[in-house]
Amino acid sequence: MNMSVPETYGSLVFNDKVMREKLPKDIYKALRKTIDQNTHLEVNVANAVAVAMKEWAVDHGATHFTHWFQPMTGFTAEKHDSFISPVGNGEVIMDFSGKELVKGEPDASSFPSGGLRATFEARGYTAWDPTSPAFIKDGTLCIPTAFCSYSGEALDKKTPLLRSMEALNKEAVKVLHLLGNTEVKNVLTTVGPEQEYFLIDKEDFKQRRDLIFTGRTLLGHMPPKGQEMEDHYFGSLRPRVAAYMHDLDEELWKLGIPAKTKHNEVAPCQHELAPVFDTTNVAVDHNQLTMEIMKKVADKHGFVCLLHEKPFDGINGSGKHNNWSMTTDTGVNLLDPGKTPAENVQFLVFLASVIAAVDDYADLMRLSVATAGNDHRLGANEAPPAIISIFLGDELTGVIESIENDTLFGKSQKVEMETGATVLPHFFKDTTDRNRTSPFAFTGNKFEFRSLGSSLSVSGPNVILNTAVAEKLSEFYEALKDVPAEEIADKAHDYIKKMIVEHKRVIFNGNGYTDEWVEEAEKRGLYNYRTTPDVLPVFIAEKNKSLFQKHHIFTESEIDSRYEILLEDYCKTIHIEARTLEDMVSHQFLPAVAEAIDKIATLALKKKQLSESLTCKTEKTYIEQLSEKYDQIYELLQVLRADTDKAEGIEESQKMADFYKDVVIKDMENIRAIADEVEADLPEDVIPYPTYAKMLFYV
Repeated sequence: MNMSVPETYGSLVFNDKVMREKLPKDIYKALRKTIDQNTHLEVNVANAVAVAMKEWAVDHGATHFTHWFQPMTGFTAEKHDSFISPVGNGEVIMDFSGKELVKGEPDASSFPSGGLRATFEARGYTAWDPTSPAFIKDGTLCIPTAFCSYSGEALDKKTPLLRSMEALNKEAVKVLHLLGNTEVKNVLTTVGPEQEYFLIDKEDFKQRRDLIFTGRTLLGHMPPKGQEMEDHYFGSLRPRVAAYMHDLDEELWKLGIPAKTKHNEVAPCQHELAPVFDTTNVAVDHNQLTMEIMKKVADKHGFVCLLHEKPFDGINGSGKHNNWSMTTDTGVNLLDPGKTPAENVQFLVFLASVIAAVDDYADLMRLSVATAGNDHRLGANEAPPAIISIFLGDELTGVIESIENDTLFGKSQKVEMETGATVLPHFFKDTTDRNRTSPFAFTGNKFEFRSLGSSLSVSGPNVILNTAVAEKLSEFYEALKDVPAEEIADKAHDYIKKMIVEHKRVIFNGNGYTDEWVEEAEKRGLYNYRTTPDVLPVFIAEKNKSLFQKHHIFTESEIDSRYEILLEDYCKTIHIEARTLEDMVSHQFLPAVAEAIDKIATLALKKKQLSESLTCKTEKTYIEQLSEKYDQIYELLQVLRADTDKAEGIEESQKMADFYKDVVIKDMENIRAIADEVEADLPEDVIPYPTYAKMLFYV
């Protein structure tokens, strides 16, 4: 039976269409006012919405509801309560109140808090976010909520995001009104997060302890073929993968997630899904749901979906491209250059503000994508470098240079594409090429922040982007707010020139993968934080604390707590990886090496039994080489154990993270280097887990 996409799309979402149908007109208008204008939600409105939401959910088979939130674990959380309410005589009714809709009281004791509260202070609150629609998942009505402590501090990823969206909206509207665009009442940021992932067979996954415990392979020799032929990229979908993608699309569409594009990525078994743009907080919720649904659908197809940034050494890891823009409530994309960008003052003000924001807060942008997993990916020839820079392309760079030099920018001409084949249709080239090596690239009417890791919540990077741009728009407004209206255009031009001159160092249109760029970036004074422990302290730098507090994104205690949470997450991640490697080497790998030695020794003995004249030179050499490497790995294993124990005893979080980075990770790399060499020489039947060749090419 063919699926009707229009009928399926959003069928499990309490969206605007459903609200118009189910709610009384006055209640609907009041709710829309809350959503569109950030006004307070009245109790009577909440009660009416709760009744309609419950009836709709029950009609769709829901028996429970949950406040669905995003704690600092990087995952989502939910506690399910049934709609049933006993009424006596062994009977129940399905009940749901406005109070239950608006507020929940989960046990917050076991969620990361970074010292904001003691473990025994268990109470936390979840508060309904009416700007993100409720939905039904697995027979449960899921209500998107913010999550805070008993004393009001944010313990989640949604609250700061909503705060940052309000901050940017406030400053952007002020600037637009200053420029004479007084029709605009609200400015929203929009995001379209592309999602990369790997699919491997479930049975292979079950036999890899490293994948089970850490999400990445800690051992594994590259097969004879990797991605060097580039034959997987955009290749035809294998039937099993195509069936998975079809079901994934259908499940996402039911939840109103606008999954648009799907294709094979560069590495074998790697794929990508891209949605249509949505309002930022909705896009963040959708991406969290997308990652969850990816895994559930994969399980039904006998796959496991890997979202780690670097599950396999030697081939590309997975990222998440955060396509970001700003749109007015009048339908104007503020990052659309129009036909004449050089003459579009409004566009240039917002463009220059973004350039200045990225330059001044590049350290925070790097911080926003910093995880132990992403450290394996950033800076390799598969992802942007750790240095944050902006790609503008030839046309916009020409516009910027003409403003800086007070010269006239000639209008760019449409160039017809010459393909050399007359049968092909005529079309015009874009005004600029794409730069896949840039971490922050302008791509026509948006910026693509390409440094995000595949498992990362897109909330953090967008909090930073929104807040940094809000700050630069605030500075623009303060500088020009007293300028007479007839002089605004000229003064705006002067201020744009000032921003360009002060921040042009962050613009780079070349190859970000080269060593020359690293040297050039250092000369320009750009940040180059190579690892997570290196960059985490910028969170608590005074300039950054001031930014967050000025725009009411974080309180000082919230900043300090998140710094501690990020450090703790990094340390725990590396600790688990180290202990997992110890377990695999001692219980699986070294016994496999011993078995291989025993097999060869047995072969040599049989040869001797056949004839005393046989020297068994080959077997002897093989055994000696394996034995030597066996001893080396065993000795390195003892070093890793001792260093991991030592790391656990370090009390100060930053020092512990640095020790894991500088010592424990190096210990792990030393073991792997030898173990992977040995794996290449082992008989296939003694290797105790599926090899790279099997996992990557047998699907």
